[in-house]
Amino acid sequence: MAEAAILVALKLLGQALATEIVRLASSHASEIALTMSDLEARMNNITIELRVMQSLLDQMDIHDQSNKTMVTWLLEVQKAADRIKDIGDEFIHLVGHEKFGKRFYMKNLFKEPKSLIASKQIASQLETAEKSLKLLGELKERWVSVTRAEPGSSTNNADQHPVQEPVTAYFTDEPDIIGIDENREKLTNLINSKEPHLSLISVWGMGGIGKTTLVTSVFDREKEHFSCHAWIRIGQAYKPDGIIRNLISEICSNGQSTQIKTDHMDLRGLKETLRRFLQQTKYLIVLDDAWDQNSYQRICDVFADGQQGSRIIITTRNADVASLARESNRLGLTPLPVKESWKIFSNKAFQFEQNHVCPPPLVELAKHIVSKCNGLPLALVCLESLLCGKTESEWKRVHDQLPWELENNTTLHRLKNVLKLSFNYFPKHLKQCFLYCCMFPEDYLFARKKLLRLWIAEGFVEQIGGSTLEETAEGYLSELINHSMLRVMKKNYFGRVKKCQIHDTFRMLATSLCMKDNFCLLYEGEFINSDICVRRLSVIKSGNNIVYQVPLQKLRTLMTFDHSMMDSSLLTQDIPKLTYLTVLSLENLSIDSVPHNIGNLFNLHYLGLRNTKVKLLPDSIEKLHDLQTLDLMGSEICKLPDGIVKLKKLRHLFAEVLIDSAFKLFPSRSGIYAPKGPFYLKDLQTLKAVESNSMVVEELGNLTQLRSLRIWNVKENDSTGLCRSLSRMNSLSKLAINSSHENELLQLENLNLPQIQKLILNAQLKENMLESPLFQTSGKGIHELWLGWSQLQNDPLPTLSHLKNLTFLALQKAYQGQRLIFKAGWFPKLKILVLRHMPNLIQVEIEQGTMVSLEQIMFQELNKLMEFPKGIQHLMNLKWLICKDMYFGGLENKGTHKIYHFNCQVV
Repeated sequence: MAEAAILVALKLLGQALATEIVRLASSHASEIALTMSDLEARMNNITIELRVMQSLLDQMDIHDQSNKTMVTWLLEVQKAADRIKDIGDEFIHLVGHEKFGKRFYMKNLFKEPKSLIASKQIASQLETAEKSLKLLGELKERWVSVTRAEPGSSTNNADQHPVQEPVTAYFTDEPDIIGIDENREKLTNLINSKEPHLSLISVWGMGGIGKTTLVTSVFDREKEHFSCHAWIRIGQAYKPDGIIRNLISEICSNGQSTQIKTDHMDLRGLKETLRRFLQQTKYLIVLDDAWDQNSYQRICDVFADGQQGSRIIITTRNADVASLARESNRLGLTPLPVKESWKIFSNKAFQFEQNHVCPPPLVELAKHIVSKCNGLPLALVCLESLLCGKTESEWKRVHDQLPWELENNTTLHRLKNVLKLSFNYFPKHLKQCFLYCCMFPEDYLFARKKLLRLWIAEGFVEQIGGSTLEETAEGYLSELINHSMLRVMKKNYFGRVKKCQIHDTFRMLATSLCMKDNFCLLYEGEFINSDICVRRLSVIKSGNNIVYQVPLQKLRTLMTFDHSMMDSSLLTQDIPKLTYLTVLSLENLSIDSVPHNIGNLFNLHYLGLRNTKVKLLPDSIEKLHDLQTLDLMGSEICKLPDGIVKLKKLRHLFAEVLIDSAFKLFPSRSGIYAPKGPFYLKDLQTLKAVESNSMVVEELGNLTQLRSLRIWNVKENDSTGLCRSLSRMNSLSKLAINSSHENELLQLENLNLPQIQKLILNAQLKENMLESPLFQTSGKGIHELWLGWSQLQNDPLPTLSHLKNLTFLALQKAYQGQRLIFKAGWFPKLKILVLRHMPNLIQVEIEQGTMVSLEQIMFQELNKLMEFPKGIQHLMNLKWLICKDMYFGGLENKGTHKIYHFNCQVV
């Protein structure tokens, strides 16, 4: 991770040098001018040194990094880069922030002896840093032996000739193979299908999931049905001519009596030779362990289709590679169920016990260790080998320090190496993002957007072209998911990732790497070596004396997950001293205030106070000029301080209080009162939520970068102004508008939002609202729609049926009529339908061919609806029918009864 630390340091030094403060030095302040000139010169020298060091690290391969001396040197490089980053932060803080203007600040800087002293201190620190870098260079020449590969053979070279390793499977005997029967049958059927054309079949999943085991089992059984066959490992480093030579060699060994000499053939000749041979035969080829699409695309033209039913199987960890096969030919492997995991583990771990039964004293330890494997076959096999025949105390030791065992126990090296292949393949920025995921508790579900905001706050995300940082971070997340490093656990209504999770075994790997590289510290209430320099601290379990055990002076990130944490000295006395803090997340803590001098945290990018009891933000918040995310959601803060408008880099502001979780009351939530005066925050993308007034409605027009907005307490008189302000937000994709009263009529007919995807309108609407451009032209991309308290007299469905992309529709007190009829062809993508609190509704009819994708219906307080919707049997994909406070056929349902109806469950 030294490369990543250097990148961050270079970025920070670039920002510092970009200030060009020397030009601002007054001729009447020669002493400080000389000091600043010295600072700039030293920073330039250090920047050059770091760039050269970065180039060296880029040329190193993973074999170099397995050298213990090299690893030690890399750790020292990382520490040096971290110190330089601290100096850069101090320098930027000394120069001043945009709110003053640099010239104004420099004018005052020259009058302040303290600033002169501080600048001299920074110059001294830079001098020390220069000496450290020089020493590191000398140490490398003196002690570090970097094994350099021959020209053209570096593992970083995409054209590297692959080293052919023997095919290995986790199980050597057929009876040992557990949990693959279903997938083996699927793969066998794909291979033996009657399709005469050449077919590409992909088998994909995370490292250690059993791809090779599965394909080996099927390949060995089915290869005899093909005229020739071959198994070639691609790997991370490959060379097309090397792959083709190996293919020719393999195929000739089982399908030709004479060998084909390829030593003097170029790539074109090799391809022509192999293609001519394959054109005339039925072949089965396995391309094992492909890491990118290019590895297949550069050789795929040799696979001739002789219309004889030939098959190619490609195994990969990458979903993008798997997508090379058509969807019906993709076989994605998932972790084993608990029962099968236990069976695999028991067969070897307790092979000396009668019937392989776990001894009673080991049951709880064994269950927890198996759960840590999370259905990953390789982890189960390696751990069962490690623990077989061991004593109870040895079991407990392994259980208590699994990350350490993974890093240091030779029995687990195979598991570590398989998992680490994915990590080593990543570029530097993805390595940081992956390691960051282990800062959260075990089995934690990451909210996609929160994770992206944290990555951005940490400086892991680079600006790329015209994309926002959030869009770039989204790409990072997709790469981690596509490489099976993170698992998607929940998607939103239109298929976008909402929650994801790191596999327990990968989390163990990340934890061991974090401990080794000093990336972060996970504090779980146990003794910590006080000599370590903590950069990021995640408090999983606080204990009683965290402040005294962990040195916090250089802390960059503090995240808390122990909701009972009550160390007041850390929260009130120590936090203001942690001036390097970039991320401070105190979510769900029972704290009612934050330090009044929190503004001392000049480097803070992320402040999370969600679901705390904090009632007031101190005025010093205005000094947090680099703050990007302020999360006050669910706190007791109802008004923003006036100084909030000075936070020009603020990108996301969350401040909303839930009043009624059942959403029966009006309003069910409240927003926050904005400060008086201009509210111009040019980078703000999220504002959830603000209380409306005439001034706020007008000021909203300045927030042209908003992507997501919730506004509460809108009055009829402000309707026109609100539409005018919203029309300036060309990037707005999520909007919630709530009137001041349930009978307040809002005139929103002039709304025109081409980018809108999610829309919530809680207000009385005019009958022609649904005929407006918002629904008829600009709203074609709406995926989620909530209409509440609309009090429409006319059936809204015929008009809303034009929204072909709708996946979620909720009508709450939206319709005053008696009947709703869903006609054939309407709402083809709708997955969830919610009908609530419509007192006059007596009939719902569902025609065949409507809502063909519907999975869930919720009925609530439809007092006159006495029977199930007519035609509900036509909804073939329906999984849940949720009924709350309903009467169907005399059955009162308060949400506690469970019955079955058709092919769905009724709750």
